[in-house]
Formats: sequence, structure tokens, C-alpha cells
Amino acid sequence: MAPVIRTAIPKRRYRLGDQTVTVLGEIESGDGVSYRWIMAFVQDGQARPGLYISAEKPTPGAALRLRVVNSAMSEVMEEDERWRDLDTFAEEALRIGASALGLASEAPARLM
Repeated sequence: MAPVIRTAIPKRRYRLGDQTVTVLGEIESGDGVSYRWIMAFVQDGQARPGLYISAEKPTPGAALRLRVVNSAMSEVMEEDERWRDLDTFAEEALRIGASALGLASEAPARLM
């Protein structure tokens, strides 16, 4: 299930092939999940993201979960404290997203 985002602040934007990619922080969710970051991939011509990669805080003191969500799945890829860092999260999430979308040969261009 896609994250329910009430409010969030865009922290970074990228262009990856036919995708506009936005990293959100300072997220207030409406689904009971505490998110550190959410990366959303929106294909050209689409109104909503088709892929999300998030760093979630499951419980206080627990490592962050790196989760991949699309229309067919919601899967935790890894749990690690390194996802707290925006640069580390963005680099890995872009790699995972590019692979999932068949864009691994594309180089992401940072826009913001």
C-alpha cells in the first residue's frame, strides 16, 4: 500500500529516464507509519507515483526499514541505521528504483 502523506517537505528532486523523482522529509503520515524519508517516482504523464521507497522508523530505538512499494508489492529490503542519512538513503533508493523500473543504465540528474 502506498504511503499516506498528509504533509511533507521536498528535500531533493531528480530526473531518471522518464521519471521525476522526489525525496520527501519532515513527513506527517496518515497511515500510522513514522517515515524518515520517502522517495517517490512519477512517470511522465502520470499524476501519481508508481513506485515508493521509504525509510521507516518501526519503533523507537529500532533500526530504520528500507521499504519498496508499488502496485504489486510492499517489501522490506533491509534494516539499518545508515538510512537516517539523506545522502545514503537517496543513493541506495535511486539504485533500487532504477533497477525496479528497468532504468539501471540511466544516470540520475539532480534537479534540487
